Amino acid sequence: MPRKLFCEISPLTYQISMLKGRVIRRVQNWLSGKRFARKKGDRLPYLVYANQSLIRRKLGDVDMRLQDNKAVNLSLAAPKVNGVCIYPGETFSFWELVGACTVQKGYREGLLIAGGEPAAGIGGGMCQFTNLLHWLVLHSELTITERHHHDGIDLFPDFGRKIPFGVGTSILYNYLDYRFENRTNDVYQLIVYTTEEYLCGELRASAVPSTKMHVSEENARFEKRNGVIYRRNEIVRRKVDKKTGVILCRETLQESNARIAYDEKFIAPEMLV
Repeated sequence: MPRKLFCEISPLTYQISMLKGRVIRRVQNWLSGKRFARKKGDRLPYLVYANQSLIRRKLGDVDMRLQDNKAVNLSLAAPKVNGVCIYPGETFSFWELVGACTVQKGYREGLLIAGGEPAAGIGGGMCQFTNLLHWLVLHSELTITERHHHDGIDLFPDFGRKIPFGVGTSILYNYLDYRFENRTNDVYQLIVYTTEEYLCGELRASAVPSTKMHVSEENARFEKRNGVIYRRNEIVRRKVDKKTGVILCRETLQESNARIAYDEKFIAPEMLV
């Protein structure tokens, strides 16, 4: 049996490990010299990319109450990010803007992932927020500097999925963050808000981008190996010159090899190889 990590010994050691991680991140932020994006402004004129994600999705046997609570959590967090401008040289940090999700601030118990398994916790659902932000940023010249992902397991069958599997994010206050930097000469801005059904987002800019990003899923399939099924795909991004239509570069952002955690019956037969 493998030796347990300190954080796995007991709930107390887990809390100690979390506190340690948070303190270390605060010190790192202080010493880094980074300029974090905080200033908000009027809506910038040019739309780079927009998307929306369904808030209440049926995820296996997950209690729909957690989905309703997630809607509340997202509605509380969205205004913290909405309208923020990322100036040249600045870093966007999700947690620097949103802060800790606590009961005192009105956050409720929502769905989160702990130890590779679905769980419930205060502020659950923030991963959907950073999933949307990540998808927007992938369609721009912004540079992603921190991203975490549960890429070893596929927890839920697809239901209303619009964003390809493999481009999700995993966050935990405050030491598992989602961050990107603006290394361009233009100002970018995030517009984020919720409706009754959707979390909506726009990435806007101060100037018309000269390139357009196309992000797609390729070679999507499920593979059965020794009785275990794995989800496989590649996430590919192509940068296109908007004037000429010429593909300037093609890059593979991620290759997924995730064990599925749900019944085989939810997989289309033609997708299983």
